[in-house]
Amino acid sequence: MYLEHYGLSRAPFEMTPDPGFLFLGEVHREGLATLVYAVQSRKGFVMLTGEVGTGKTTLLHSLLSQLDQDTASAFVFNPRLEPLDFFKVMFDELGIETECKTKGEYLIALNRMLIDQLAKDRSTLLIVDEAQNLSPEMLEEIRLLSNLETPSSKLLQIMLVGQPELKDMLAKPELRQLRQRIVLRHHLRAFNELETSLYIDERLRLSGYTGKGIFDGGALREVYRVTQGVPRLINVVCDGTLLLGYSRDLRMLTRAAVTEVARDLDLELDGGGSDSTEDSPLPTSPPRRGRFGLFR
Repeated sequence: MYLEHYGLSRAPFEMTPDPGFLFLGEVHREGLATLVYAVQSRKGFVMLTGEVGTGKTTLLHSLLSQLDQDTASAFVFNPRLEPLDFFKVMFDELGIETECKTKGEYLIALNRMLIDQLAKDRSTLLIVDEAQNLSPEMLEEIRLLSNLETPSSKLLQIMLVGQPELKDMLAKPELRQLRQRIVLRHHLRAFNELETSLYIDERLRLSGYTGKGIFDGGALREVYRVTQGVPRLINVVCDGTLLLGYSRDLRMLTRAAVTEVARDLDLELDGGGSDSTEDSPLPTSPPRRGRFGLFR
């Protein structure tokens, strides 16, 4: 809707985890390097955590896009499964076509596939997203998969990804065996204020924008204030602000525009300085029903 108005070739703040839009702030760069190293070095268990919306899934898709063809991968993003259903999803992701009816049959078929991969010097990666939703029993089942190994090598690399509650879950005494097997951990934080501005600029650039800037300095600071640097919220606020600017025929977006969108999104936070030149009222559009109702 607003693409032509701002000279964009594609929507810059879509909510899908597109690796082509990956912005590597310091902590995200470290996170991706950790994940790549873990897979290449066959480290066994790895854990990636982060608050909601900090970019975990986007980082995972970027990792998968960097894996070579010799790495087989299974991405299980709905872990609320019984063990046999979990195996079915994993086998489908790995392309294992063996028909199995029992857990024992699944384990035999998986071990056979992993041995074949190792003989060809190929790696196999299992990623379990939203792992904080796993039951202790299912986590124990996943731990047992790490017993598929040779005297010198892990056959299966396992990556647990989830919100900070995953760390609390693994702190339980009954999961100490799994906790001790996690050799690498990384926690994603939200962007700081500078990273937030760079993130917005980069997404606009990747969307074909060639101007001097759509969001002025006050708007960028306000985006950080109301989102606290959470990438998902940045996308929502910036998309809404671009839409508001289009509806008002604005070429430059100010702090007041961001504040209005944040308020409609119930993201308005206390604090944040004001600037008299940036807080001037926005031009109003003719009254119409549901002016900004899509965010309510």
